[in-house]
Amino acid sequence: MFSYDPYAELATLKNFAPLTVTSENVRDGEPLAMAQWGARGGGSDSSPQLSWSAGPVGTLSYAVTCFDPDAPTGSGFWHWAVCNIPATVTSLAENAGAPGSQLLPAEALTLPNERRLTSFIGAGPPPTTGAHRYIFAVHAVDVATLDVDPQSTPAVLGFNLHFHTLARGTLTGTASAD
Repeated sequence: MFSYDPYAELATLKNFAPLTVTSENVRDGEPLAMAQWGARGGGSDSSPQLSWSAGPVGTLSYAVTCFDPDAPTGSGFWHWAVCNIPATVTSLAENAGAPGSQLLPAEALTLPNERRLTSFIGAGPPPTTGAHRYIFAVHAVDVATLDVDPQSTPAVLGFNLHFHTLARGTLTGTASAD
């Protein structure tokens, strides 16, 4: 069913140590709860609770992203991108990705997603496009602050993460409108 794994492809360029990522809301490979769907699909655009194992020695911050590689765009669809999460933080509460959320650390920077919102947008696979994967990735980063423009795209963040990631873990939920 799914053949393209963007994180496996990236690992061919530079492999990272593993992080364990868990969630009270997402089970790896299983359908997302309705709360993690977008409002347009009957959900509430609520980012899931996420926890991760501590990064290796040298971890100074974390970044969290959510990407749908199965969107019918040719380039996927970014749902969420947050960086500069302090190294002392190893979990985010459910709905931390809400607009103006006080659940993210003050130092965290949320970049605009594909809808140009600085918040989490839930699953919304268009009808007839089959099952989609929503890959939540946590990156242990070797700098406290990534120097990215607050209006940068998540792809620019990903480019910077390639050079500063020490470890990475993923957790994948699915959704289908079919």
